[in-house]
Amino acid sequence: MARLSRMKRQMSQAGLPPGTLIFTGEKRVESVRLSVIDYDQESLRELEPKTVEECFPFKETPTVTWLNVTGLHDIEVLEKFGKHFALHPLVLEDVLSTEGRPKYEDFGTYVFLVLKTLHYDDAAHELRVEQISLILGSNFVISFQEIEADPFDPIRERIRTGKGRIRRMGPDYLAYALMDAIVDNYFAILEKIGDHTEALGVRAVEDPDPAVLHSVQTLKGELSYLRRFVWPLREVISGLQRGESELIGKETEIYLRDVYDHTIQVMETIESFRDVAAGMFDTYLSSVSNRMNEVMKVLTIIATIFIPMTFVAGIYGMNFQLMPELGWRWGYVGALLVMLGTAVAMLVYFRTKRWL
Repeated sequence: MARLSRMKRQMSQAGLPPGTLIFTGEKRVESVRLSVIDYDQESLRELEPKTVEECFPFKETPTVTWLNVTGLHDIEVLEKFGKHFALHPLVLEDVLSTEGRPKYEDFGTYVFLVLKTLHYDDAAHELRVEQISLILGSNFVISFQEIEADPFDPIRERIRTGKGRIRRMGPDYLAYALMDAIVDNYFAILEKIGDHTEALGVRAVEDPDPAVLHSVQTLKGELSYLRRFVWPLREVISGLQRGESELIGKETEIYLRDVYDHTIQVMETIESFRDVAAGMFDTYLSSVSNRMNEVMKVLTIIATIFIPMTFVAGIYGMNFQLMPELGWRWGYVGALLVMLGTAVAMLVYFRTKRWL
């Protein structure tokens, strides 16, 4: 339902002039939160500005600046960023259109990236996709995200502690680190999806009820939805590698190839899960068929056992006067013994034939 409502809001833009700023997502935070991390190899400065204007001086600093904007519902904030950093109106429109595909565009003075980060609800077994937009400039990176929960906390910690090479590198390496964190988060999400897929496979064999079929269908939908956003990510990273932007250094291109390899692994894992989910339908149908066969076998054996008993009872239920057995003192007990003996003999025969 959330995806459908988003789609409806996005369709409401039809007919509007290009560059019209309309937020098509859901308001996920009460107010827009700004954060700034400004650093170089020797120094670090971190603050949370109260206004957009406090971020503007960092555009011209010689240090590397990471400006993060959490919350996209306040269009005025984005307009101010766009005006000061000379962002194209279509870029701002893509930032607000949260159902867009991952993309890469080189505007010369800056590079624009649209990426997708994943969140997995363990209780509901539901996949949630959030959009993160990155703008790479000559000395800054601006990130726009819908919610506060993101996979960037390890990057912030590396910057604060000075671990690794991130403090020695430029903004292009920071952009790479953010993309790498997003892709690495995919593996954690896929691990959870894999556990859920394995559990569904066991249920499809041991307890093939209609709820399992519904869960399998939901899983297939989630994987298709995930594939829709991960597949274009390869093109984004490949475009960064093949592009001739002066904002991407040669040393950073090596790391981009590593992220590209990771996206290939993510796609292969998704395709593997899709094949498993497709096979679950056959497993479910086979399990239901086997269960039905077991039921039919038991009912057939019961009916077969009662056939001779019904035959004997039918003969002695005709009430002909000249039937000699009707006058026997032990005729009734004898008939019951014959019925019981026939049933026991048939059960022994079925057991011998391994039908039971």
